[in-house]
Amino acid sequence: MTMTNEAIRTLSLLAVDAVNKAKSGHPGMPMGAAAMGYALFADHLRFSPSDPKWRGRDRFILSAGHGSMLQYGLLHLFGYDLTLDDIREFRQLHSKTPGHPEYGHTDGVETTTGPLGQGFANAVGLAMAQKRAEAVAGELFAHKTYVICSDGDLMEGISYEAASLAGHLKLKNLIVLYDSNSITIDGGTDLSFSDNIQGRFEAQGWQWMRIEDGHDPEKISEAIEHAKSSDRPTLIEVRTIIGKGSSIQGTSATHGAPLGEEEAQSIKDCWKLDPSETFVVTQELREYLQKIIDQKEAEAAEWKKAYDALPDKDRIEEFFGAQLPEDMLEKLLERAGKDKATRAHGGEMLQGIREFLPNLFGGSADLAGSNLSTLKGDAFFDEDPVGANVHFGIREHAMAAAINGISLYGGFKPYAATFLSFADYMKPSLRLAALMEIPLVHIFTHDSLGVGEDGPTHQPIEHLVMLRSIPGFTLYRPADGKETAVSYMQAFSGKGPAAIALTRQTLPELNIDVSQAHRGGYIIKKEQGEKPELILMASGSELHLALYAAEALEGEIDARVVSMLSMDVFEEQSEEYKQQVLPKDVRARFAIEAASVLSWHRYIGLDGASHCMDQFGASALGKDLFEYFGFTVDNIIEEIRTYMEKR
Repeated sequence: MTMTNEAIRTLSLLAVDAVNKAKSGHPGMPMGAAAMGYALFADHLRFSPSDPKWRGRDRFILSAGHGSMLQYGLLHLFGYDLTLDDIREFRQLHSKTPGHPEYGHTDGVETTTGPLGQGFANAVGLAMAQKRAEAVAGELFAHKTYVICSDGDLMEGISYEAASLAGHLKLKNLIVLYDSNSITIDGGTDLSFSDNIQGRFEAQGWQWMRIEDGHDPEKISEAIEHAKSSDRPTLIEVRTIIGKGSSIQGTSATHGAPLGEEEAQSIKDCWKLDPSETFVVTQELREYLQKIIDQKEAEAAEWKKAYDALPDKDRIEEFFGAQLPEDMLEKLLERAGKDKATRAHGGEMLQGIREFLPNLFGGSADLAGSNLSTLKGDAFFDEDPVGANVHFGIREHAMAAAINGISLYGGFKPYAATFLSFADYMKPSLRLAALMEIPLVHIFTHDSLGVGEDGPTHQPIEHLVMLRSIPGFTLYRPADGKETAVSYMQAFSGKGPAAIALTRQTLPELNIDVSQAHRGGYIIKKEQGEKPELILMASGSELHLALYAAEALEGEIDARVVSMLSMDVFEEQSEEYKQQVLPKDVRARFAIEAASVLSWHRYIGLDGASHCMDQFGASALGKDLFEYFGFTVDNIIEEIRTYMEKR
């Protein structure tokens, strides 16, 4: 047996043993795809186990994240910081080998995958980032993005959105290995899937190739080599047998359950191995692979030497390391001061940020003119990949996943823009961005009833609740130019994902002090006495209603007004500060927001009241809708009076 075949066999058996020990997992995909994984790592992938974040590396994405033991086996065999003991702890608490690959948790894992299609779409963003990096920094950054995906990945709509974009942009640096085994959980793919994959991908501008024997590493390697010289993205359909080597190979029984000890012993007997031994990697194989690893490390060292010798290295470092200056907020506040829609303020802030962040990289899902999110300068095209503006087209799903990929590449400040009502389309990618704790910004405009005539289909009601519910995801909803400045400053200098919800309609510029706005929730109008009789709370386009109502009620009700610019940031503050803003002994509280009340219960408590939107809107002028649904100063005053009288 050749060392190549022994490596493939070892990858298969590590998956069998790990899944059996964990009593859960997916052995079939790693067994069927072991040959393609090995061929890619051994013959093509540029990587450095000693420096997993080496800039010159190729990126590898296992989009079929349920087959995580394939990736863990490869990382172990090729010298990453992943031991056999780590593999023995597959799917156990706090192990380096969770059920699906997690970015930041295991060296060598470039993105968190599992929800099918996400890894494929992340890879498109990674390839976009690489293409721009090469345009900015030169041929040393001419590396590749490789993907292994499954039948299930290619059933997901997000993959076809992303594939369409990749084909349009001619991302020749993107090579996808399609593990075509014709099996899903429910059985054969013929139950639900009969696409002409070749026709579909070629129609989207891809090169398509097919390998009939997906267990022949030489043929796989030859196909990858051919794909590397293409002027288009490439999909290599690799026909494989799921659970290759087991007595139930080729069936859905191998997909998502342990094979069991008897089956494992039978497989080892066939390969003339000791069935009592588990998690075996021979010393001979380790020595063979070490030579490959040494060559990979030598290539990385040569790259670093060449990079250090570049005459414009400082310029490149400055580009990729660009950050906002400490006085950026003051610069942004200079752009505030006029009555405008907060989307208009946001456009101003984005241009201001662009002056200091040449590595800004993003765009809109065909709504740039409404989102006001277009950067001054060139667009990102195949002919001009140095441009910062991306025309994502009407592809919200792919856009959100792609900017995850851009962020994961490193060195860029990615953002995306669309209407808030479409945030639901993007939820899986938003959630994964939060899980990975990666920095990026979503600009969501048209954030309420102010959308107006487009009607309830485009008027977000429950979306703020959804965004606020994602752990580690920060939402800002500014009320005027000054709060918009604070929001952009914090969002674009943050360490995790953030979103800014902005209005279509014009809002008054408020006479408020925003020096504490960075705390998320802060007092914009203090009570006149020692303690407020009522706390009014609001965010965004309803903050002026709370402020004007409190001013009108002076002498009648002594009210404090709190702006909840970001509930997420407010919750990060000390208990002492939160008590200063919302003292527990003031139980008379009233919240105002043109969205679901569900966000506010933690602040208004059992004794509080609210004026929010717990029904869908309607099609009419925005100003008429606000009046119809009671979002006027006069109506808020009457509701406050009624509430206080009943206490």
